[in-house]
Formats: sequence, C-alpha cells, structure tokens
Amino acid sequence: MSHPDYDAIVVGSGPNGLSAAITLQQAGKSVLLIEGKSTIGGGLRTAELTLPGFHHDICSAIHPLAAGSPFFSTLPLQQFGLEYIYPPVAAAHPFDDGMAAFLSPSLEATANALGKDAKAYLELIRPVVNSWPSIAPDVLGPLSFPKHPWKMAAFGMKALAPAVAVAKRFQTREARGLWAGMAAHSMQPLTNSTTAAIALVLMATGHLKGWPIPKGGSQSIANALAAYFQSLGGVIETNQYIHSLDQLPSSKALLLDVTPRQLLQIAGHKFSSIYQWQLNRYRYGMGVFKIDWALDGPVPFRAEACRQAGTVHLGNTLEEIALSEQQAMSGVHAERPYLLLAQQSLFDPSRAPEGKHTLWGYCHVPHGSRESMTEVIEQQVERFAPGFRDRIIGRHAMNSFNMEQYNPNYVGGDINGGILDIGQLFTRPALRRSPYRTSAKGIYCCSSATPPGGGVHGMCGFYAAKRALKDVLT
Repeated sequence: MSHPDYDAIVVGSGPNGLSAAITLQQAGKSVLLIEGKSTIGGGLRTAELTLPGFHHDICSAIHPLAAGSPFFSTLPLQQFGLEYIYPPVAAAHPFDDGMAAFLSPSLEATANALGKDAKAYLELIRPVVNSWPSIAPDVLGPLSFPKHPWKMAAFGMKALAPAVAVAKRFQTREARGLWAGMAAHSMQPLTNSTTAAIALVLMATGHLKGWPIPKGGSQSIANALAAYFQSLGGVIETNQYIHSLDQLPSSKALLLDVTPRQLLQIAGHKFSSIYQWQLNRYRYGMGVFKIDWALDGPVPFRAEACRQAGTVHLGNTLEEIALSEQQAMSGVHAERPYLLLAQQSLFDPSRAPEGKHTLWGYCHVPHGSRESMTEVIEQQVERFAPGFRDRIIGRHAMNSFNMEQYNPNYVGGDINGGILDIGQLFTRPALRRSPYRTSAKGIYCCSSATPPGGGVHGMCGFYAAKRALKDVLT
C-alpha cells in the first residue's frame, strides 16, 4: 500500500475547517486544507461589495462567540494580526417612541436600565455569567456527561425552554423586547423549545467578553487562523472546489466542513444506506435576505444607545418579533421583519473612507426565498432612524438563493447550517455515538451541521479533529 500524501485533509476553510486543520497540525500531523474559492474564510470574508473603499463583511460581522471560544482563546491569534474592537454598547434595541434597551459590558448597568425588571434580569442572567467559563466547553460541544453537572443542569433548565416562556419573567416592554431580539438569533419561532439558549449565551458572553468587531473585517479572523496554521507547517490550497473524493490526494483522515447535502454529493457512495437515509432527512431552516449599505454619514437613530452600539436589533416589541419569526418559518415574508444590523465603521475607521460609513444587515425569510426585501428592510430602518434613506450612496443585496450560490453550506439561505431545534439539537447531522464520524472509516463531518451548531467559534472543527485523532491518527 502506498504511503498517504497527508495524514489529514480538510475540505472547506470556514472557522470550523480552519479549527480542525489547526488542531490536527498542533498534534504533529501533516495537514492539507483545501478551499474552493480564491480566498479562505467561509463566512469570515470581507470585500468591497458596494463602492471602492467600503469594506463589508459578506456573512458574519460581530463576534461574541469568537471572543469567548474555548478553542480560539488558546491560540496566539493577536500575534497573527487579529485585533478586536469593543463598542461601548454591545447591542441596542430601539422602540417606536425613541427609547432603547441595551446590552452593555456591565451586567448591573444593563439590568438597572430595565427599571422594575432589573431584579428579574439579574436572576436570569447572573448565574449564567458566573457559570459560563466552567460550562462553555460542554455547552459548545457534543452531548456527553458534563464536567460540572449541577451548573449544566441549572443552565439547561433555562436554555431548553421556549424564549416566550422565559419572557414571562419580565414585565416591561424594554426587557421583553431586548430578550426577544437576542432569542431571534436562533432563526426559529420563539415558541420553539431551546430558543432561550442562544439568548442566554449571547447575553452572558456580552457581559463577559463583549460583542467585538474584528479590526479590518471578519476576514481578519480567518487570516489570523490561516497564518497560525501555516506557521505550524500546514498547507493551504485555494481555487479547488471539491465535488468528489476522486479529486483528493490520499490521506488517513478526511474532514469535510460541509453540511449533509454536500456531504452526500462528495462522499455519499461511501456511506451505509442508513447513514445516507439520515443525512437525507436532515432539515434546514429559514433563510436570510442581506443588504450592505455604503452611507455618507452614520445611521441617524433617534435612540442614543443605538448610536453607540456595534449591533442593533430592530423589531420593536416581543410580540412583533415573535410574529415576524413565525411568519418566516411558515413561508410568509413579514411586512415588518426583525432585523439584525451591524455598524462596524462607527468604531473601525478602516471600513470606509473618511466621513463615510458602512451598514450591514439582514432579516429572516422563508427557506430558499428569491423575493427582494430591500424596500421592506429600508422602511424598517427608517422607522427607527428617520432620514436613513437620504444617507444611502450604495447598496448590495443578496437573497437566500444568492447566499447559497455564494456558499453552498447556506442551503436555502440557512446560515446556521441546519435548523437547531429540539429535533436536531442532539442529532446533528445524524443520530450516532459520535456526531462527527460518518459511516465510512476515516471520513468526518466538521461543519456547523455538527454540535454545537452555527456561529464563529470553531468548536465543531475542534471536536471533529479530536475524534479523528483518537480514531485513525493515533
């Protein structure tokens, strides 16, 4: 038998592919990382999408999970050019009367601004903040017996609940709206079980680590990871889109940063019939419609907190956000959609020419939607920032179909790599003893279709690489 060209090959250079490659290279293995596009990064890419000098994040923009990642925090990424910028307000949530709730680094300041819900907020979030450093590796990992079972149990009691159920703790519009905006990151109806989890994690990490912006763009995270990987001796090849195993050199282990649809296309013939059946049943969630704007000034929000925030959630009340998310999941395009906005250039001047600004935003839409939401989205921004439209000097829009064309992992525009509801929380991408193993020896899935799911944290790739090291790379 001929000697393999590499110990391991990783296909796909998103944060999980990069993390898998680094973990394997750190273990002394020879690793080849293959990327289909001309630049590495997956969802971590930045480009001049509108006008020269305006640098827009194509997918991910704000990175609380990257800053708090148990894996990334062990890497010397600052030595490879990564610098985080921390806005004074992590996230703001405006209302129609010009007032706003907000998430700031200070737990107490955030709570006190919620008035009579201050005590309820502290009772909900403080235990998560206190226990998060201990439980993060277990929450952001596969199902297993936790190292801190009592802390995990306390977190799980809250996290597995529907967001609307947890919201009953609050009396004020401000607390309920702020909570709903956080929970809607789950890309599910807020009546679904587990939708409280993402809100708890985002709020806790906001108080512990902030919601930082990578200086120069999200591409900076990918570039730092890639540079560190190469410093260890890793090899990266770009412009090689993999459709089949026949295109790959020989290796002992193959890790694929792809979702089940691409996994079947590339290696399906190697899998057992039951594993193929499970992958074919994998469910993807709602899509997104995304716009990047070039502006000749900052967004003129009425609420002061919004003008100091890296992230702004637009959706007004909990009831309005819940309706919007339910509509998107039911195949309806909301008239007043919940929006996620990022204002990177307010805090990072390198993003736009002097005196100009960028704005990044998206709403949730039905899976696979090709409908334009530009008019509806801009009306929603104008609602909270009168005069916004007058500042637009360029825009670039992508519907859900465009998102999948850009990155095949975004099936139907689902940027989470598959719906993370209770039915798939513990069975991503299939019900197996290890979610990272496929049924074919030496082939692993390391994408956000495995635990813990979507987000820039690298933990899917880290755990998949650890599994491969134990199985075939000892």
